[in-house]
Amino acid sequence: MSGDPSCGCRDTRPALSLPGAAPPVSPPDGLVVGIIGAGAAGTLTALHLLRALRRRGSRASIVMIDPARATGRGVAYSTEDERHLLNVPAAGMSAFPDEPGHLLDWARAHHDADTGPGEFLPRHVYGTYLADTLHRELAAASTVDLHRVTAHAVDLQSRHRSHRIQLCTGGTVVAGSVVLATGNNAPGTGWAPPALLASPRFVADPWSPGALPALAAADGDVLLVGTGLTMVDVALSAARPGRTLYAISRHGRLPMVHAAHPQPAVEPTDLPDELDLDGGSLREAVLAHVRRTVRETGDWRPAIDGLRAHTGRLWSALCDDCRADLLRRDASGWDVHRHRMPRRTAAAVGQMRASGALQVATAEVVAVDDDGSALVVHLSDGTTRRVGHVVNCTGPLADVELAGDPLLTAMLDHRHAVPGPMRMGLATDRDGRVRAADHTVGSLWTLGSPRRGELWESTAIPEIRAQAATIAEAVVGALAVPGRPRPRDLMGLSLSTTAAAAAAYNDGLGRVLRVQSGADDAFRRAAELDPGFALAHAALALLGHEGGADGDVSAYLAAAQGAVRARGDDRERSLVEVITRRVQDCRGGGATALVHHIEAHPRDALAVSAAVPTIAFSGVTDVQQDAWALVEGLAPAYGDDWWYAGLLAFVRQDQGRYDEAAELAGSALRVDAASGHAVHAQTHVYYETGQHVAGLQWLSPWIATSGRGASHRAHFSWHAALHELSLGDLDALHRRYDGELAPPHVTGVRALVDSASLLWRCRMTGSWTEDLPLPAVLELVGVELLERPSTPFTAMHAALALAAAGDVAGLSRLRAHAAAAASPVMTDVVVSLCDALVAVVEARWCEAVRVLRLLGPWLVQLGGSAAQREIVEDTLLHALIGARRCDEARTLLEARLDRRPSPLDRQRLRRVPV
Repeated sequence: MSGDPSCGCRDTRPALSLPGAAPPVSPPDGLVVGIIGAGAAGTLTALHLLRALRRRGSRASIVMIDPARATGRGVAYSTEDERHLLNVPAAGMSAFPDEPGHLLDWARAHHDADTGPGEFLPRHVYGTYLADTLHRELAAASTVDLHRVTAHAVDLQSRHRSHRIQLCTGGTVVAGSVVLATGNNAPGTGWAPPALLASPRFVADPWSPGALPALAAADGDVLLVGTGLTMVDVALSAARPGRTLYAISRHGRLPMVHAAHPQPAVEPTDLPDELDLDGGSLREAVLAHVRRTVRETGDWRPAIDGLRAHTGRLWSALCDDCRADLLRRDASGWDVHRHRMPRRTAAAVGQMRASGALQVATAEVVAVDDDGSALVVHLSDGTTRRVGHVVNCTGPLADVELAGDPLLTAMLDHRHAVPGPMRMGLATDRDGRVRAADHTVGSLWTLGSPRRGELWESTAIPEIRAQAATIAEAVVGALAVPGRPRPRDLMGLSLSTTAAAAAAYNDGLGRVLRVQSGADDAFRRAAELDPGFALAHAALALLGHEGGADGDVSAYLAAAQGAVRARGDDRERSLVEVITRRVQDCRGGGATALVHHIEAHPRDALAVSAAVPTIAFSGVTDVQQDAWALVEGLAPAYGDDWWYAGLLAFVRQDQGRYDEAAELAGSALRVDAASGHAVHAQTHVYYETGQHVAGLQWLSPWIATSGRGASHRAHFSWHAALHELSLGDLDALHRRYDGELAPPHVTGVRALVDSASLLWRCRMTGSWTEDLPLPAVLELVGVELLERPSTPFTAMHAALALAAAGDVAGLSRLRAHAAAAASPVMTDVVVSLCDALVAVVEARWCEAVRVLRLLGPWLVQLGGSAAQREIVEDTLLHALIGARRCDEARTLLEARLDRRPSPLDRQRLRRVPV
């Protein structure tokens, strides 16, 4: 950690700030990661590296190289002007994607106790937050040293797995992995006439040290070239009585303003297919999305915010000609709507314009005369301005080859890097590895602005922090350890592959453990990096079989079997065999083999994930006690591991031990806020204890932020919808369904388990009186899943969906399938459930009540959670009222209310006929 007092922290650990020399101390196992840049991007990278290293227990050194003495500030957050505000509210600027409240909590403790989630903090406060958070993370990572080198990096030589960073002082830093966190380029000056470039009255970079204070103290009016957010900040600093500020640009547009009452982002529903994408079709789709959002919400901002998650994918799919067309025709309009001013800033700018202190025009600089006492600037609109200074507010130069950065220039000259698309930044692979001229990638990474050519949207904190987290996991997974030639997985088990393939595999394994999407893509990358890596192919087979991931399961299995014969240890051979048997006979021999494998290799987290019935996997049993015993028996192997704590938390809530479950979930989330199992457990705790308001307030922001990356996001939306249903907020429930649970927002089995079941529950509770929007859901589910499900849990939900559709014939076919199954749960429980639901559809209420009453004690054998099985009790209540057995219905509702408060159940109790 830097010893610079401006960071606001003091560190008692041996972390050094050295004047241009390499750190004299290396960790015992020689792991060194170099980060070039100590601004926001570099600090976020260091933060996520510290967390990833701490989770793995690795010893390492992180070396941050930057000429500035302060850490965490860079250009963007070095300003001390209180009027320079973040242009994203505090709730959206956490350093950690999966802890959206992290900054807010810090600001309330260290800045202003009344800081609200919608507040726009001063930018220097954010710089202090980053520095202080780095200090705290470093203090918690006892096996990691952080060294701060105060110097420019001017060259980088890469060979094999070693990088030598040349410093401006003549010193060097040698690292196994390097992250380029160089931030934005300086503003371009190609527009400026020679006379202006030669004048001392020209401020080429307003963010250079001392530039704004000098400008504020200087005489005369000021011409600001550029009308974006940089101009706004400069105008706020430079304004004073008697001075006129002239702002010009080719379009003459100021940034738009944030809404007084922000609305949730609206996801686009009809973007063009990437294979047919061109600038025209994309432009039309975006405009249609904006118009539709304005009609539905009255505001265009939710439409722009909803596009944010898609811009990188869409930009990457365009050809260069289409990109050039969008840059020419649409970039300015996008920027003014996408990068908005806080309302307080906009009010100040509005007052300046109303008084004439700030005048905005559409014009360009044509010529400049320096008469010694002022600059006479001739503009393209025919006007002339006599000013004391001209300030370059055009923003960072996009063209990497014209930027003049010594390090980037040297890397391009050595062909260690090539320009990105449209010559913006550097070419990278999808994870941020820098591509060399021969198209290869290694252990050199970048993030933020240098990835703009590949991603377009890559300069804001929400994008940069996600990139930092991805890079950290991959860098730590790829670290080579002397004396340990084989890389290891996240649980320390050896992998028969290369370091690069292991890094991709660990990325996929981490996503499985966190219940995040993208695991199959990561495993696919691992297999591409090392086609002989058996576990990468085996993992793809498992995800294809269990989760419906794209790909040929049989081909993956064959590749895994061939690879493990050529290269693999006992554990890897056992896991490949287990997954093969799992695919062939999931709940029979496959389940037995999986349990035996875990007994021999309890820290094989991928195997454990498949064995435990959770939100993501069907597991090896539907018997609660067996699942509990499986998880509890792993305690000696995992101790206080955050992932295991999340699994155990779910067991504890299933056992009704809600306080223990909440404590375990909280401990997991404090270590890794992306722990999907912990989030799922905590969500159940809120529901089962009747904390519907608190549960909704906790879960909804997570769904909108961290939950975007969840592989089973629809299930978390289902949980939120249950809270809304329990509260009787039917308008919110309908919005939730339309925006998060209706096709195309759901796919596969989730449409059955979450969407269709919610619709049936709404019908049973009298909460959805109009026709149920079932046809689209059932079409998405398909006949195979509806009428020939493979597990009792899926069969239960298939039966409910068919009942919701009033499909007696479909229920009869499902019943026949269950009756012919080998499982007694299918032949007894599922068959009886089908009989009961046919009786409900046909309004044979007494028969429905009789069968449902008999089924009650056996429902637990269907698997799933109490919240999921509760829908059968809702069906029983509906049938009791239909049969006019109102006393029994009241008794059942009163027992439910004793178990868990629910405004909906209180309303239902009042409506039961006397």
